[in-house]
Parts: sequence; C-alpha cells; structure tokens
Amino acid sequence: MEKKEQQEKDKGGQGLQVGLTGKLKIKVTQEDTARALGSGTLLVLGTPRLLALVEETAWKSVVPFLSQGEGTVGTAVKLSHLAPTPVGMEVTCETKLTEIDRRKLIFSFAVFDEREKIAEGTHERFLIAEDKFLTKAEGKL
Repeated sequence: MEKKEQQEKDKGGQGLQVGLTGKLKIKVTQEDTARALGSGTLLVLGTPRLLALVEETAWKSVVPFLSQGEGTVGTAVKLSHLAPTPVGMEVTCETKLTEIDRRKLIFSFAVFDEREKIAEGTHERFLIAEDKFLTKAEGKL
C-alpha cells in the first residue's frame, strides 16, 4: 500500500463532526416484545430491541463518512427505558454525535413512540478496521 493510501486509511472516519444526527423508525411487532426476546413476559417493546434500534441508528448515521473496510462497534451504553410501547405503535429513534475522541464516538439518543419519549441515554462506538477486528475475533477459536 502506498504511503498516501495508508495515511488516508489511518485518518478513519474523516469528515465526521460533532452534531451529526441519525433517525430511524420501526413499527413494533410481536417479535420486538419483551416476551419474544426473553427479557420479560409482557407484549410490549422489549429493552433489547430498543437497544438494537439505538445501535442501528447510530452506526448508520456515520456510514457515509467511513472508508471501505472501516466500521464501528458498540462498546458502551447507558439507557433509561422510560415508558412501555404496545405492539402496533411506531417508534422513532434519534441519535446525535456529541463527542469524537480519536476513534471513540459518543452519541446521545432519545426514542419516542407516538405518544411520548420512551427512552434516552448515551451510546459509545469505536471506529475499527473490519478485517483486523474479525481476525482478532476469529483468533479466539
């Protein structure tokens, strides 16, 4: 690899800026419920599905700024699940990139159903080279 190409690769996430936002919507289905996910017995949006929506919204918001072979992985989350949401209701997740510290990205998030805010918190992701990350993971086998 040429020196210039390596320098570009090392920059990682070039163009990412604090303030970047993401937004995704889902309609709650039976498969999204606490009962289906094993996190409870009720037929309401389960916290694991809520967290997956937060992570998806965050990583998809930064994809346009990543180089080929670069990705992000979730490393930390602080989530307050504030209110229940029934099957059939639409849920909207909004993320905002609030801090960039080299390869660490910190997002704030808020999630709303059709009536109220149902969750809020922070989510941390790290920029990674996908091939190196997978090699390290597969090395555990």
